[in-house]
Amino acid sequence: MTKRRVPRPAELAEILRPKPIVLNPTDRRLAAAHTIGDLRMIARKRSPRAVFDYTDGAAELEDSLRRARQAFRSVQFHPHVLRGVSDVDTSTDILGVRSELPFAFAPTGFTRLMNHEGERAVARVAGREGIPFALSTMGTTSIEDVAAAAPDTRKWFQLYVWRDRAAGKELMDRAWAAGFDTLLLTVDTPVGGARMRDVRNGLSIPPALTLRTVLDGATRPAWWFNLLTTEPLTFASLTSWGGTVAELINKMFDPTLNFDTLDWVRESWPGKLVVKGIQNAEDAADVVEHGAEAVLVSNHGGRQLDRAPTPLELLPSVLDAVNGDAEVWLDTGILSGGDIVAAIAMGADACLVGRAFLYGLMAGGERGVQRTVDILRGELVRTMQLLGVRRIADLRPSHATLR
Repeated sequence: MTKRRVPRPAELAEILRPKPIVLNPTDRRLAAAHTIGDLRMIARKRSPRAVFDYTDGAAELEDSLRRARQAFRSVQFHPHVLRGVSDVDTSTDILGVRSELPFAFAPTGFTRLMNHEGERAVARVAGREGIPFALSTMGTTSIEDVAAAAPDTRKWFQLYVWRDRAAGKELMDRAWAAGFDTLLLTVDTPVGGARMRDVRNGLSIPPALTLRTVLDGATRPAWWFNLLTTEPLTFASLTSWGGTVAELINKMFDPTLNFDTLDWVRESWPGKLVVKGIQNAEDAADVVEHGAEAVLVSNHGGRQLDRAPTPLELLPSVLDAVNGDAEVWLDTGILSGGDIVAAIAMGADACLVGRAFLYGLMAGGERGVQRTVDILRGELVRTMQLLGVRRIADLRPSHATLR
């Protein structure tokens, strides 16, 4: 027989500890997000379907994105024990400048479509965290306004080469004058990819008030209220546009982009040059010969050519081709701090994070972006400690392999 007793009030008080009441709804939402996946689910609930799908989706059958994420899932870590990891240094040098974390915020288009706080919010978080922020040619906040909003942030500018070369040269001049020290030249977009979610949703920029979007917006009134009561949603580098994303790319971007174009950009830009969108080792070696200080192994987040090479799997051959003559960065499929550790261990000098911070932005504006960094940093530090590694520079290929 089990002997029963009545618990004393003091005993109950020890175990009955309700969580503090959080009155602010944004803080309450973000406090419940413990992973980037959690932020994604919050973003999905709070954003119109077309907006969420623009961020979340990829090209055609989305195999490129799926494979990129699966590659990170297939990583096997090889920890060392008894290494003393009470203090972990997550800092590294990116193109000769210290970054407090081994990643930067990737350039993303239409950022104020996700949340009205947009690029300014992302750049401010980057500055507080001591990491770089990249502004897209397709951004919705001007070069000068980003510089004013985040004067202490290390800022990069991402360039698409337009048919109008004079317009591209003007953007480079403005970026350099505003204190942007690095140019990311995207070379994987001669034409727009077939992003089928956008096609099916009829996404246009700015969003059109069709019957479908009105009905969808009725369940997301906060998003529509913020869109309609803040500065109009336009491309900061274009006068106006009223079509779809694919139509814009095919009308404005230059499909004749070649190595002569790269030479022109190298001559026109006085700062550091990164070529973004490298998808084979031969191209990596070639762009370095033409003056790139870093190459970004990327398939554009799976948003251009479906079934393109998976960046993490391509990384070793690119490293061999570059042979230390330039830095090698990686993006696509990164959704955790462990993913970043794996990429760095396998040889990448840095990573770029895009969708992860956009989920945070959609979930809670600037505070959501901050939550993204907090999550990634916590996962990164914990993974390094469990691997027995105290410094980013100490990560080696022996720490992470693809199964």
